[in-house]
Amino acid sequence: MRRTLMVSLVSALGALALAGCSGSDSGSEDEAVTSSPTTAESASPSEAAMAADLSTADSSLGTIVVDGKGMTAYYFLKDVKDSGTSACADQCAAAWPAIVSESDTPTVEGVTAEVGTIPTADGRKQITVDGRPIYTYAQDMAAGDVNGQGVNDVWYVIAPDGSEIDND
Repeated sequence: MRRTLMVSLVSALGALALAGCSGSDSGSEDEAVTSSPTTAESASPSEAAMAADLSTADSSLGTIVVDGKGMTAYYFLKDVKDSGTSACADQCAAAWPAIVSESDTPTVEGVTAEVGTIPTADGRKQITVDGRPIYTYAQDMAAGDVNGQGVNDVWYVIAPDGSEIDND
């Protein structure tokens, strides 16, 4: 029963992700998924890194930023740097959960970019990298998966220096 519920939940989240996380209400070409699923080559951060809010891991895209559970961190290109807000809400936020911290100063291991936080609508602290909010992807099932890379041409994996990883 529990497994059936989990499969249903994953399927529903997948449908949401494909339905509307481009940030566009116009039905434009942003709606199409343009990447194929990929998985990290080696996504086992050290124990010290796992204690951090953000750390780095090796992946099929090179060294990337991951959250405290080893899940890949993404930028949303529709977010405005240093705006203090996220452009991802509702269905988008269900498919692309914010990476949050308990602290105003998240713990970091291996990330060289500036790290901070912004308030979320529900009062949590969403982590930012170089002034941009960061997210995980609900369809990344295991630490180091990079299935969200390039989705709708607006979601990109983050390098330790804060740059977007472009695998084109």
